[in-house]
Amino acid sequence: MPCFVYIRTQMQESWEEAAATGGGGGVIQVGGKVLCQDCTEGWNEWVSGQKPIEGCTVSVTCMDNRKRIIYYGRDQTDKAGEFVVTINKYIHGKQVKPESCFTRLVSSPDPVCNIPTDFAGGKSGVKLGRPTMVYRDTIKHVLGPFYYTTPMCDEPDTNDDDNSYGKGKNY
Repeated sequence: MPCFVYIRTQMQESWEEAAATGGGGGVIQVGGKVLCQDCTEGWNEWVSGQKPIEGCTVSVTCMDNRKRIIYYGRDQTDKAGEFVVTINKYIHGKQVKPESCFTRLVSSPDPVCNIPTDFAGGKSGVKLGRPTMVYRDTIKHVLGPFYYTTPMCDEPDTNDDDNSYGKGKNY
């Protein structure tokens, strides 16, 4: 039992040393997939006919305790529509907490399928939750899939709350 306590104390000291110096400490990986979903197709094609989009930009933004951005990174999707953003757990001596990071869609190079949707939170951004995998110094979060759609499938915003026309005026 004393040997276990010694090893645990030694590991904790080395972890704290890595935090203080800003070195080591491992990485956080955020990955997922971006697909095109076209509503103009029939039901079966719409449900199971999503196509990966190559070249989409996906971003990850992490905040500190005071809500300041301490990390911003992005990646472009490959031919399979997959992206991976790797973040050091310590940046400038501060620990990056995955729960203070969020991921969102930025842009699509597809000339037809370029309207971001909020399926899986891609348009508004999704916070990192429980990790998909934890192994040694790597914490991995697999998200999505995120979707883009065509302009024809985009629902117009009919909410009167955001319309500034006539606000404060009595007609």
